[in-house]
Amino acid sequence: MSSLPFKRILLVKPRGKRGLGFVADAIPLGLEYLAASIEKKVDAIRIIDMELEKHSLQHFIDQFNPDLVGVTMSAVDHYEGLHLAETVKKKGITTVLGGYHPTAIPDDLLSHPQVDIIIRGEGELTLKELVRKGSPAGVQGLSYKRDGQIIHNPDRPFIDDLDSLPFPARHLRRKHYKEHMNNDREYDVISMSRGCWGRCSFCCEPYMSKSRMRFRSPENILKELQEIVSFHSGKPLRIFVTDPHFMGNPKIVENLCDLLEKNRLDIEFSVMTRVDSIVRNPGLVEKMCENGFKSFELGFESSNPSDLDMVNKGITVDMQKRAVEILTKNGAAASGTFVIGLPGQTEEEIKQLPVYAKKIGLMNAAFGIVTPYPGTEFYSDLDKEGLIVDRDWTKYDEMHSVLKPNPLSAKRLEELETYCMVRFWTLNTFLARCKISSINIDSKIPLKTFFDEVFSKLSFARNAGFNLREESLEDQVKQFLEASTDAVEEESARELQINDIIEMSRALKIIGSQIIQISFIYNDNTTSYVIKTTDDRIEYIKIIPGTVDNATIKINIDQETLNNVINGTSPHSDINYPFLMKQTVVSMRNLHLVRLYVALIVELGLTVLTNTIWVR
Repeated sequence: MSSLPFKRILLVKPRGKRGLGFVADAIPLGLEYLAASIEKKVDAIRIIDMELEKHSLQHFIDQFNPDLVGVTMSAVDHYEGLHLAETVKKKGITTVLGGYHPTAIPDDLLSHPQVDIIIRGEGELTLKELVRKGSPAGVQGLSYKRDGQIIHNPDRPFIDDLDSLPFPARHLRRKHYKEHMNNDREYDVISMSRGCWGRCSFCCEPYMSKSRMRFRSPENILKELQEIVSFHSGKPLRIFVTDPHFMGNPKIVENLCDLLEKNRLDIEFSVMTRVDSIVRNPGLVEKMCENGFKSFELGFESSNPSDLDMVNKGITVDMQKRAVEILTKNGAAASGTFVIGLPGQTEEEIKQLPVYAKKIGLMNAAFGIVTPYPGTEFYSDLDKEGLIVDRDWTKYDEMHSVLKPNPLSAKRLEELETYCMVRFWTLNTFLARCKISSINIDSKIPLKTFFDEVFSKLSFARNAGFNLREESLEDQVKQFLEASTDAVEEESARELQINDIIEMSRALKIIGSQIIQISFIYNDNTTSYVIKTTDDRIEYIKIIPGTVDNATIKINIDQETLNNVINGTSPHSDINYPFLMKQTVVSMRNLHLVRLYVALIVELGLTVLTNTIWVR
């Protein structure tokens, strides 16, 4: 290993992000912080996001000729990170791994010959010292190998003054990032604090931040926000705040809102915070919503008090309901995450989670299979009991079960994860989301905007996990139909006024009076959406098992088409709408169908061929 200062640094984000966490990890903000901390100390530095690059890492090594390569890793990146390190090591270059996963298992990773150094915890000051010295000896926060032995240097103290850190090196981005779910605004991310004082047993924060928090000043945050606006040429922005608990210091948040009110930046924020902080600070929530904080993601985990106690969540079911009420009252989109597969959790309890989520008014929900991440209390407890049965890190993505059945098998839990997603994301859920938007803009939502919302969520669900289970695709389709059928009763009781929410007068005039039936067919099972229209309104939308006899327009989506949609293998899956609808020959003999197609062409910009229809 070199004993001279490192001068040419390459920082790498692996490809293959997947699972529920991938959407929050789109931009490698951590690498941008590292780059900013050493940029003035080195001759050259680059950040490579392999998720977006067409070339191999070898190409960039040959082109850039670095003397140190750093790779950020999560659990699912374990093997990909080691593969990248192996590519680097073949050139005799020093390798450094960092992130939550390497911090948790430094000995495991250092047992591989291609891994030279592990950065534990925060990396800015640690990497800065390593680059200057050219050797890990004596550098706090590093683990490394010397003469075949693994050396763990003392931990580095936390960075207390976060304002002292330079802003992330966004100017080093090689690609333009877009949000997975929305494209109407430019997208970026920001970190306003670090850590979380929660002690959830399944969470990585207690071992990463020791359940303490540190905060940036509102003035420092505003300065970075202004820099971000300039970086995006003054365009409207949507910014995801990466803080695990944004409202950890209500006074700082309130002061930030005051600054935002004075400066009137065109930014919509999405934040993560705790349920109890919402309940304790309803006035602050109102102020946040007035200053661009439009989306709140909360960790609910379960509707069972015993489960909440089991994972040290520190909240109650009553708090969950109250938090959603407060957010909804202020026009915010309330999102919640739930955990399925906790020890002792039954199938019936899991199936009721999406029902509960809709009942309390959540606008967005995700259901992840409980995952024992190394370093967590949850991992330690299960490991001692011998309940972790799969060490394939690629499955530590909240979409696969790696625990001993208790009482449900891994296969059944994976099916139930799909079931929960589908049962929550019904038509009325999308309408409820659009209702919030229509209230905020004081007008109806265009029909195309509604379709954009639906298809973006389908794309997200597919990217998040459905396509990780190709071997069980038929089971996923079966769960799709079962969940849709089970939702019939609760959906009919949750009727929303679609005519007051969606602007579709032009389309309805073209379609006229129809009974449209869209049937999903799987083996001998059929689930249908039945839509009754007139020339100026939709009279009803029903979900039914089977079909009706009086439909004037019948669209059948068979098993092959469902497979293509879920697996993303339709011929046009790379276009804006990952959707393909097979249909018999469009001819003048079916004037009703032609009218529907014309309406879709006018409203959405569809292209119609002889036997297929898809969105441009």
